[in-house]
Parts: sequence; structure tokens; C-alpha cells
Amino acid sequence: MTRRTALTSTTRLEAFSDGVFAIAITLLVLEIRVPPIQATANGRELVTALRELWPSYLGYLISFVTLGIMWANHHSMFRYVHRSNFHFLLINVLFLMFISFLPFPTALLATYLPVPDGRQAATAFYSAVLFVIALGFNAVWRYAVHGDRLLDPAADREAVKTISRRYLIGPTAYGVAFGLAFVNVWASLAVHGILTGLFLVPEHRGWLSSGA
Repeated sequence: MTRRTALTSTTRLEAFSDGVFAIAITLLVLEIRVPPIQATANGRELVTALRELWPSYLGYLISFVTLGIMWANHHSMFRYVHRSNFHFLLINVLFLMFISFLPFPTALLATYLPVPDGRQAATAFYSAVLFVIALGFNAVWRYAVHGDRLLDPAADREAVKTISRRYLIGPTAYGVAFGLAFVNVWASLAVHGILTGLFLVPEHRGWLSSGA
């Protein structure tokens, strides 16, 4: 067996992935900026300035919940996937590249959502990035389970098939959100909101599994 196809433990892959998720999810809050003192002469103006940051709060909420659920599902993935190889590592790194990119479209959405001429493009771009992230998540999972390539020999194959079907929801829904952005920005954001709400439902109580 060659070096590139040798099977190894997933321990380092999981630790690296957890670190990338942690950094990306922390960077989200840095886009919520403190209003400048010059713009807030008194307490009432400060309250108004804080209220006007609602696009930043919205972007933070959607992205934080989405990343959090994706992390939870990525973590749960390794209840079934017990081995790794060179190609699996590369696919996972590509997925993490887009995870670490998400703070940028989140900031873009927060900046341009109040701007009528810019909100459509910002929402479409945000949805497109999440669509690509969901595809990446699917690629990680499907590479591992294809032909039982990296699965734990004791893994429940019916559960694996069910998870594979559920993970198709993410790309489909984000694709819909992307298309809706060109028709109605608020409808597109509503899809994101509905998804994040559904993703919060424990798996044993619902039929959705996040992001992927």
C-alpha cells in the first residue's frame, strides 16, 4: 500500500477541524462593531446606534448557528468514520477552507443588507458560499462512506444511508436561497432562518440534519 492510500487514525484530522471551526465561529463576532463615540452624544443615540446594528446581529445569528450545527454534525460523522487517508484529508481541508471564509460573506451581508442597491448581491453571495460549504460537507461524508471506504466495520449501514439522504437537504435548501435572493431578499433570508431553526431540532425528534 502506498503512502497516499495508507489508512490512518482520524484523531489529528478531528483536532485540526475543531480548531478551524472554533476560529471561524469566533471571528463572526468581530464583525459586530462598537458604535463610535462621535456618533452617540447621549444614551438615546447609543440605543439607536445599537438598534441599527440589526443586520450584524442577524448575520451573526444565522452564521453562528449554521457553523455550530455543521461542527456538531462533523463531530458526529466520526462515530461512523474511523479511518482516514490522504485524499480524505485533502477533501476535508478544502471543506474547512470555505468554513474559515464564512466570516467574510457574513460581514458583507451585514454591511449591505440595509442598502437597497446592494442587498440582493450580498444575500446571493452569502447563500452561494453556504451552498458551496454544504457541498463540501457532503463531499467529506460521501467520500468516506462510498464503498464503506473509511467506515467503522461495525457501523449501521441503514443509518449511514439515512444520513446520506438527510445531508442532501443542505445543498438543496441553500440553492433555493441563492435563487430566491434574485427574486426577494427577505424570502431568501427566511429560508436561512427556517433552516437554522430546523437544524436546532435534535435528530431523534426531526428529519433534518444540518448543513450538509
